This record gives sequence, C-alpha cells and structure tokens, in this order.
Amino acid sequence: MALTQPEFTVSFAQTEDEHLEALRLRYDVFVGEFGTAGQGVDHQARIESDAFDAHALHLLLKDRGRVVGVYRLLDEARAKAAGGFYSEAEFDLAPLLSSGRKLLELGRSCLHPDYRGGQAMLLLWSAVSDHVIATKTEILFGTASFQGTDTKAIGPSLALLSEKHRAPPDLRAVAVGPDALAYSDIAKPVEDRRAAMLKVPSLIKAYLRLGGFVGDGAFVDRAFNSTDVLLILDVARMTESQRAVYSKRTPA
Repeated sequence: MALTQPEFTVSFAQTEDEHLEALRLRYDVFVGEFGTAGQGVDHQARIESDAFDAHALHLLLKDRGRVVGVYRLLDEARAKAAGGFYSEAEFDLAPLLSSGRKLLELGRSCLHPDYRGGQAMLLLWSAVSDHVIATKTEILFGTASFQGTDTKAIGPSLALLSEKHRAPPDLRAVAVGPDALAYSDIAKPVEDRRAAMLKVPSLIKAYLRLGGFVGDGAFVDRAFNSTDVLLILDVARMTESQRAVYSKRTPA
C-alpha cells in the first residue's frame, strides 16, 4: 500500500518523457510480473512497446507526478495510421468495423501494484468515460488477458464467459489464427461456476458488471504469456446504473 494519501491526477501523455514513463510501467507489470517476451521488450531500457504506441493516446494516472497507471486508446483514425487495430492480430473485427458506429480500442491497461484494488482504476475509467462522451464514441473494445497459456487450467472460466457473456451476433468478433481457440473448443459444461468465476481476472469481471460482452473464442498469446478474450462494451446497451458506475470519480 502507498504510505501516504495519494494525490492523483489523470491526463494524456504530452511529452516524450511521459511516454517513456508509461512504457517503463508497462515493462515492470507485463515483463517483470507476467513474464512477457517479444520484439517490443527492451530489457536494457526497461520498456515494453509496440508499433501502435506511436499512434495511440496514452492516458496516465499520476501520484505526485509519478506515473502509476496507464491506459492506451486507439480510435479509428489512429488505427488507420497504425495499419489497423491491435486486436485485429487476434480477432476478426468485421462485425465492429462494418457496424458504422464510432469505435475506440482500449489496451495495455496496467497499475503499479501499490495502487490496485482502490480508487486508481476508477479514476482511469472516469477519464475514459469523459473521452467517450467528448468524442461520441459508441463501442469500446480491446483484448483482456488471463495470465498464462495453460488453457486447461482456465478452461472452465473461458467456458463460463462464453456461456453467459458472449456478445450478440451484431458485435460477435471471432478469434482467428493458428493460436485461436474456437467457441466449440471453449463451450464445455462447467461443474463449479463459483470457482470458474473466481479465476476470471478482475478487469474482465469489472467490464462484465458494466454490461460488457466477450467475443467468440479466445487467443493464446505465447509471446505475452497470456490467453486473451475480446471485451466489447456497447455504450447504447448500458443501463443508467452501469453508466453511473463507469463515470464515478470515487470508490463505490
């Protein structure tokens, strides 16, 4: 826990130093904690990056000027400049891309360990909510990860998500590629639903409480040491109570 009361600010990165701070926090979390490898990892500089970073907006949560939380935002114009959305490497986004609605991809979300489980993520969400309102975004989406690639261990959790929270057909992006797990591979009987839900990462559960869905299937990302689902949140389908939670600036 932080030793003193935090003094939070939230803003988009404006300088090269701020961008580097975000990439260093991602390194500490994704590489140091989760064991991420791959071309975007620079152990000497202690940064985790990819080709999308140069085009995205980087939302930063700071405590007394120190970056302690990061969210990466990529809208359609920025994705076009980057050659596509990050999620397209893992999921067929055709239902979203052909919807005619305004899209925003969220990704690379992480918090310093001292700031998890409290106000920090709510502040980031509130800032995302403000951006969604300001830009009239209609659909938010992005990959979210189970740590590790042992699909047998997380199979019941994936099955439960597929059974209870699979996106409706008009939003149902499908996992693709040789490392994809098809819906038929995931949709198995779940004997212990409580245990299966306990293994679902907190970020995924939070978006489900907001009315979010998961795409069809999952993707085993071996370089990132994760198994990914696609989270999809349709702003128009959110209830008023869900909207209120999403835009809160203080803990519930």
